[in-house]
Amino acid sequence: MATPTVVTTPAPTGQLREVPRNRTLILRWGGQEGRHIDWELWNGYAIGANHQNGLGILYEPLAYYSAFADKWYPWLAESWEYNQDYTELTITTRSGITWSDGTPFSAEDVAFTLNSLRDLGPEVRWGVDVQQFVDEAVAENDNVVRVKFKVPAPRFFYFMTYKYDIGVYIVPKHIFEGQDWTTFTAYDLNKGWPVTTGPWRVVFSSPEQKVIDLREEEWWAVKQGLVRQKPRVERVIYLPFTQETQVAQQLIANEIDCSLDLRPLTMETILVQNPAIITHTFKDPPYGYEDWWPTSLYVNCEREPYTDKDVRWALSYFIDRQQLIEVALGGAGEPAVLPMPTYPGLLPYFDAVQDLLQQYPTNEFNPAKGAALLQSKGWQKNANGFWEKDGQVLDVPIESFTVMADIGPVVAEMLRRQGVQSSYAMPPDFFDRFGQGNYNASLFGHGGSIGVDPYFTLRLYQSVTEAVPGGHQVNFSRWRNDQFDKIVDEMAVTPPEETDRIMDQWRRAMEIWLPELPDIPIQKWFHRIPMNTTYWQNWPTRDNPYVNGAFWHLTFQLILNELEPTQ
Repeated sequence: MATPTVVTTPAPTGQLREVPRNRTLILRWGGQEGRHIDWELWNGYAIGANHQNGLGILYEPLAYYSAFADKWYPWLAESWEYNQDYTELTITTRSGITWSDGTPFSAEDVAFTLNSLRDLGPEVRWGVDVQQFVDEAVAENDNVVRVKFKVPAPRFFYFMTYKYDIGVYIVPKHIFEGQDWTTFTAYDLNKGWPVTTGPWRVVFSSPEQKVIDLREEEWWAVKQGLVRQKPRVERVIYLPFTQETQVAQQLIANEIDCSLDLRPLTMETILVQNPAIITHTFKDPPYGYEDWWPTSLYVNCEREPYTDKDVRWALSYFIDRQQLIEVALGGAGEPAVLPMPTYPGLLPYFDAVQDLLQQYPTNEFNPAKGAALLQSKGWQKNANGFWEKDGQVLDVPIESFTVMADIGPVVAEMLRRQGVQSSYAMPPDFFDRFGQGNYNASLFGHGGSIGVDPYFTLRLYQSVTEAVPGGHQVNFSRWRNDQFDKIVDEMAVTPPEETDRIMDQWRRAMEIWLPELPDIPIQKWFHRIPMNTTYWQNWPTRDNPYVNGAFWHLTFQLILNELEPTQ
């Protein structure tokens, strides 16, 4: 039997070559209302850049870090070293690497990227983070860049590495120099843009699909022994996410190989109807792994009445997390007590605040406590059974996006049953609204710490991070506390290995955070990713957890390096 080929739209520069289905990886993720809105945007720093499909495999990192394997993978960087007081970082890049247009990759690209981000600051993604620490980056020769910091920055290289959704893209100086990074798309197929040091090239991009093919040229990572061979995948097709039922049917019919994580009840159906589909936990609940992105009910702390911590605590007491997980997730989930994952390196910090969590029980379902808090602030139930104060009803209109479609309506219903006017909606411009603070309440996650210490989670609540463009490491709660800011600044310059000092800072920060409850912890986030073994095998699973399984994360190249054809 002939192997079927994937039919694609011809590229502007000519007809796409045919690639067999069993050498093509078809993925569904991203977009709005079933269309890619960023199809021309291949610059990860521009306005609107967030989670672009393909960027992580085109702009290779200085290093990868897999929290699952607890392993570093030096990549464009051969090595890195801090000076004694962490005020300088020396990065040595590998020799023999070129961009796809033939221009050598060098330390100049690294220095240029960091200095540009420092200068642009809040205008672009990661600019605020770099501006906070970097004084100057200097390329001392083709392979050595010295980064000089304004203050000690013991976590800066870790910040730059690719892990989960985040990391600093090293861009080609010879193309980005002189461009307006806020609008530059880095996309022109006739010029060979976007250029890359990786084994891939963009061959077509449209609102309907993005097509990235394996380059014919030899990949430097093979020559230098970082990988055994070039990826066996010859073509990656990114299709925008559509209705979950449609995606489920395509998975069952083997039309796609992987997708955005799906709701537990949908996963149950797929696993029964297509035996070739597996998850991180194979066929077993919770059908996935705990991601670094625990969910909270965010309320905008700049807007009344959510400025009042007692209102925030009342809302928390009105939510029954266990019932929520049973009803919305079929029991395939767990509540979250704090806005960071229960990964091994962070467990000591959970243990250290158990007494505070008993005093401030973030998961307690206690409507009587919630009602008492509201009454103490002058709220009373009106004739319709809703809490009201000074003629204003307590209203919590919740917004989010497709992955919250299971829990969102249930949270809203729980609040309504306790006298809070609430609803759930998924507006198409949700991400823009949420990132700009143009919302009242939302369900969303936290892109903070994954190990070592809780610094990056605490930084999510600093005032300075309100101006950070992008989808992670942002103060979405719009909460401010000067003393909290000072403690986190203190932790920022404390080396992670000074665990006693870090633990003291953590305790002091949580003594402020817990009484204030800037956002309301709901559940651990599980990535329930369907992985189709019809055409591809060796996906990351609990038996082989070489990296987390989200292909939209920046560590996707590590998965592409391991996938093998099933047939």
